Amino acid sequence: MPRRGLILQTRTQWLLLGLALLCSLVLFMYLLECAPQTDGNASLPGIIGESYGKEYYQALLQEQEEHYQTRAISLKRQIAQLKQELQEMSEKMRSLQEKKNIGANGIGFQGNKEQAPSDLLEFLHSQIDKAEVSIGAKLPSYYRTERDKGTQYELFFKKTDLMDYRHVTLFRPFGPLMKVKSEMIDITRSIINIIVPLAERTEAFAQFMQNFRDVCIHQDKRIHLTVVYFGKEGLSKVKSILESVASESNFQNYTLVSLNEEFNRGQGLNVGARAWDKGEVLMFFCDVDIYFSAEFLNSCRLNTEPGKKVFYPVVFSLYNPAIVYANQDVPPPVEQQLVHKKDSGFWRDFGFGMTCQYRSDFLTIGGFDMEVKGWGGEDVHLYRKYLHGDLIVVRTPVPGLFHLWHEKRCADELTPEQYRMCIQSKAMNEASHSHLGMLVFREEIETHLHKQAYRTNSEAVG
Repeated sequence: MPRRGLILQTRTQWLLLGLALLCSLVLFMYLLECAPQTDGNASLPGIIGESYGKEYYQALLQEQEEHYQTRAISLKRQIAQLKQELQEMSEKMRSLQEKKNIGANGIGFQGNKEQAPSDLLEFLHSQIDKAEVSIGAKLPSYYRTERDKGTQYELFFKKTDLMDYRHVTLFRPFGPLMKVKSEMIDITRSIINIIVPLAERTEAFAQFMQNFRDVCIHQDKRIHLTVVYFGKEGLSKVKSILESVASESNFQNYTLVSLNEEFNRGQGLNVGARAWDKGEVLMFFCDVDIYFSAEFLNSCRLNTEPGKKVFYPVVFSLYNPAIVYANQDVPPPVEQQLVHKKDSGFWRDFGFGMTCQYRSDFLTIGGFDMEVKGWGGEDVHLYRKYLHGDLIVVRTPVPGLFHLWHEKRCADELTPEQYRMCIQSKAMNEASHSHLGMLVFREEIETHLHKQAYRTNSEAVG
């Protein structure tokens, strides 16, 4: 009898804990929804507002009123739902308390020695069932933490000297950590088709092939290379580089596609994806200025799954070595520049060009938009299509993926939005904030140093 009472007491404590967490969630969502929002474009009274009439302010007030009414309706709906769940939890706790009282009086309650707090476990499992980790539900934001359910963890464990990985998916609801699944992943036969669109820039391609030979041919050995070349100028040089690497390394797993038209990155990747005729394959959309490691290739394999997940790694973009290493006569070799420091580069969180995804998923979603011309827009368009689709988008910084600095040119024929994005990228690629500041104030700094030297010499003479 005391054991049954202890079990009931434990279950009551778990339900009280769940009830407390639910109340905290109600309060959190109320504070979140009621927090005031500021509008960076709002005009200042007495400065810009003088040029507008009464009708403008009436329309502005009406718009604000409709906005807050919509927010209030949404908040009421969420509170009503949470109140219903709270009532259900209270009824379960009251029922459990009645059972406890009956058991204490010795009336026919048959408890199980191994019985767990099933009501709480049922609630926690319902959170897992509703989470994105299980069903790929759409979210207003794409963080791995879902504010009304919990946090997802993706863990990979590698056996020494083997290519077998254990993939463990954990989901932590607002309660104890629970294991969702544990499985072995064999990537020994997972081939990656690296697709590189290219126009001219043969020197950069020669440097890219050095990294490709060291990482893909000598280390990974499960790679196919597809180069889609635009135009005639430089085509023979690219062929010569590929043939040289092939003969030196006994490597034949490459395809060169020639297009006699203006460069279009989306078109090149579309053509490269369709040039593969051996069924399903994992693709890595890459640029000629990218430096990657063998570890990144395995991350590419582990974070993609056909029909389930696509991988959008965040690249570390290196600054202009002429500025970063201005105190040296010659910048160090590229391999020595690959360090993650705030003065050497930055995480390119606004770039979506480098991605790993299966060919079937790419074709199903429709590939790149052929109407997008020039720089940048086609990457974001494809990324947004995946965000609004049914697949999980894995977005995380990757230590083994670098964007090498190169001089950018923003063409005049770009649209205003594309030109703005190009200029923004060009400015961010040059140097860190501190290094750019030193360049801007270089004359002032030099003048200060000359004055310091003159004052020091004068004091020495005196």
